[in-house]
Amino acid sequence: MVSSSEYHAALHDSIYQAQQHLLGLQDPDGFWVGELVVDATLCADYITFMHWAQEVDPDLQAKCVGHILESQLPCGGWNIYAGGPAELNATVKSYFALKLAGFSAADPRLERARAVVLTRGGLERANTYARLYFALLGQFSWEAVPTIPCEFLLAPSWLPVHMHAVSSWTRAMIVPLAIINHFRPTRQLPPEMGIAELYVDPTAPPKFEAKGLHGFFLVIDRFLKTCERRGWKPFRQLGLRRAEAWMLERIGDGCSGLAAIFPAMLNSLIALRALGYPADHPVYRKAEADLRELFVEDERGFRIQPCFSPVWDTAITALALARSGMSAADESLDRATRWLAEREVRIPGDWTARNPGPEPSGWCFEFNNPYYPDTDDTAMVLIALKTCGYNDEDTGLYDRALRWLLSFQCRDGGWAAFDKDITNPLLENVPFADHNAILDPSCCDLTARTLEVLAEFNYAPADPVVRRAVRFLRRHQE
Repeated sequence: MVSSSEYHAALHDSIYQAQQHLLGLQDPDGFWVGELVVDATLCADYITFMHWAQEVDPDLQAKCVGHILESQLPCGGWNIYAGGPAELNATVKSYFALKLAGFSAADPRLERARAVVLTRGGLERANTYARLYFALLGQFSWEAVPTIPCEFLLAPSWLPVHMHAVSSWTRAMIVPLAIINHFRPTRQLPPEMGIAELYVDPTAPPKFEAKGLHGFFLVIDRFLKTCERRGWKPFRQLGLRRAEAWMLERIGDGCSGLAAIFPAMLNSLIALRALGYPADHPVYRKAEADLRELFVEDERGFRIQPCFSPVWDTAITALALARSGMSAADESLDRATRWLAEREVRIPGDWTARNPGPEPSGWCFEFNNPYYPDTDDTAMVLIALKTCGYNDEDTGLYDRALRWLLSFQCRDGGWAAFDKDITNPLLENVPFADHNAILDPSCCDLTARTLEVLAEFNYAPADPVVRRAVRFLRRHQE
């Protein structure tokens, strides 16, 4: 039987070993960053991009193919999260990438994948973003791709549908897509590289299901397409210039690519080429280099990350080390807190459109994504800095960051991720909203983490901010 002293000795030894393991992973600059593992669609999308750009790197394509094949499920499809079932869009994208890489439709692996696609409704059921990639290579009619007009950037804020009525990740996706939608830079493929065999009914044009308000927005989409065909686009050039300037600002110096996340970054490369930027243009070269930073290759093979997570990883690791007994004066924790403090965002980002009051502050998830600090990382960083004993006497960091975070409390008492009160359910019916992330609603986990911050800074339960947040959590208990 293990004695109490032996148990405690083993426990402390385990904690010490865990601490040493984490310290061994710390970068010399003070941060930690783990790998974000996602599905095979990133490699599939990059193969598609290389063929669209007509700049295929055979070695890189082979590495992407290897990752795609390793990720195929026994049923023949591909999923979008570990342990999940086959998903239509992931399966179609992966199938198309393999066809582009030279695989035959008769290959047993593609035959199994094709069966999965057809039993799930075929290529006709692909979502907006998948349709656009297929349209770029002539596999989908542009008439069946929802119109994303550049004039969207010019819409006034009093309209129900405008630039800052949608979530930050939606903005980062649709601005380059609006540019692409204008130019429609289509490359044609030889039939053997196409995916016509994935249609359940190749003779019927793909359509979106028109139900309720979604049908109303589809009528608007058809109207926009009619205007496009007839050349009636009086504000198009202004919208294009606005979209280009918006995108360039967010992929320039100080930014790790558009929104610092793979889909938006890849879309920006296509949009830049559509706008006429050559491959050797400095802006394009920077955007491409930022994207390639996401490539990972080691003894486990090749894969692509969606983004980096150093701010979150550093904050949660420093917090774990401090709470597990490591002294706040430890040199490793000191380097971590200094690194975090230096990452504070001090420029007015996209959030100012909905929340113009506070002095800029906050932290983003990635290395450099200054237009998109978020409440989640900001809360975690504040908890870590406070727990690790960071001294802000000369900087006013705590007061500034707290005011910034508190200013994001939404009308319902909760906190959302990047903006406040982006909750109009009407927008869930627009045709390009089928990625299910067009809104940025208040979340229980973000609200609870903010309450943890307020507790660390001695806010009382009777404080109106706290009471509203608690009421929000109680309303949403599951």
